[in-house]
Amino acid sequence: MRVTWTDLSAAAEGSAVEVTGYPMAAGGARQARRFLLLPEAACCPGHAPRDPSGAIEVFADTPMTLGNSALRLRGTWRAGEDGWRYQLQDAQPLDTPGWRAITRRGLMAAGPLMCLAGPGCAAPADGARAEAVIAAGRPIDIHSHAGGIANSNRIRQGAGYSAIAAPMRQGGMAAICLAMVSDSPTHHVVDGRIRPYRNPAAGELYAYGTLAFGRIRALVESENLRIVATAADLRGTSRAAPGVIIAAEGADFLEGRLERLEEAHARWTLRHLQLTHYRVNELGDIQTEPPEHGGLTDFGAEVIRQCNRTGIVVDVAHGTLDLVKRAAAVTTKPLVLSHTSLNNRPGPTSRQITPEHAKVIAGTGGVIGVWPSASIYPTLTAMAVGIARLVDVVGVDHAGLGSDLRGLVGGTVFADYDALPGFTEALLQAGFTDQDAAKILGGNYARVFTASLGG
Repeated sequence: MRVTWTDLSAAAEGSAVEVTGYPMAAGGARQARRFLLLPEAACCPGHAPRDPSGAIEVFADTPMTLGNSALRLRGTWRAGEDGWRYQLQDAQPLDTPGWRAITRRGLMAAGPLMCLAGPGCAAPADGARAEAVIAAGRPIDIHSHAGGIANSNRIRQGAGYSAIAAPMRQGGMAAICLAMVSDSPTHHVVDGRIRPYRNPAAGELYAYGTLAFGRIRALVESENLRIVATAADLRGTSRAAPGVIIAAEGADFLEGRLERLEEAHARWTLRHLQLTHYRVNELGDIQTEPPEHGGLTDFGAEVIRQCNRTGIVVDVAHGTLDLVKRAAAVTTKPLVLSHTSLNNRPGPTSRQITPEHAKVIAGTGGVIGVWPSASIYPTLTAMAVGIARLVDVVGVDHAGLGSDLRGLVGGTVFADYDALPGFTEALLQAGFTDQDAAKILGGNYARVFTASLGG
């Protein structure tokens, strides 16, 4: 199989492949057994691509002679460790025709190498440019628990909130999808994993949902934020006038009763519904527990249809691939998968998704929110690279930011909304244009929200 730079992920793990590219070895060495293969010749030695998925790490049994020309190699394909480079092992040189190809991923990865700005390497994006992108767009966080609204003990105790309006204005965040967690009373953290530990009593999660929705409304009022109920409301949000889209993480509060969806829409201004969370509920299966329903249930399908009719964004985060596939077949509106990241080989209980999973969401016209989990991305720069990998699979119209603020168990590289300028700068440094960065920051979600609600 011949691997092209258009889609490195198309090659199967362990398969025999051929690939052509430009070598770069540490220190500019002219002979090496281990080096990088790039889609474009490097302008200067030692400047490795920022996007690790835009280079192939080559391992040869014997040293190869390297120059400025393209190499055509044969070897065994490896996906590499998550978040790191693809690999070509047992590499051997073949004849090298004058072949070269540059793609979006290659251009983004090679940006620091190509020295388009003249002699010396291109300067990184500066803060002023990032601020201009934020000012020109409408940044939206598509999954958040900001303010401390998700903790079940704090909800029952009526504890106070942490500020959200000031960090939003400071960073330039125009709107956030602020999510109550409908199954909180039934799960806890065990050995670093969130697991369900008991079944709820009849009526328990509906009653808890009433408390949780009320807490969001109280927080919004105390912070003098606007509630986003329509597409026009969303267009009216800005840094100076930020807003909140009321969301639910898990539809467990429905307890199998469809009429409660309309109640939540009217009473609590629910406009964004995630079907499942950390317990297998009446709507379907989840990624972190053994499947029980074979994906989306019939009731889950009815909930999606009612969301489409009523004007509620449907979020399939935490759902299995089988759930997402049926959801995509049922919905007449774009789907959202609000917080995850791409992994070619996620573990059996991982919350990450495969390229196939991502493409199902994109196929509905939807958006995938990338989260800033510190266990996956050690820096904002690494997170921007992760988004570049996702964009290379589904296109820039289908990526967004899902911070999971105050909800991540293992730490975050996006601690609050005042981090937005730094994150924007990381996107620009990863090679995204101002327009594409604005889409990722909120434009894509605004399109889906408008399609879901009308107007």
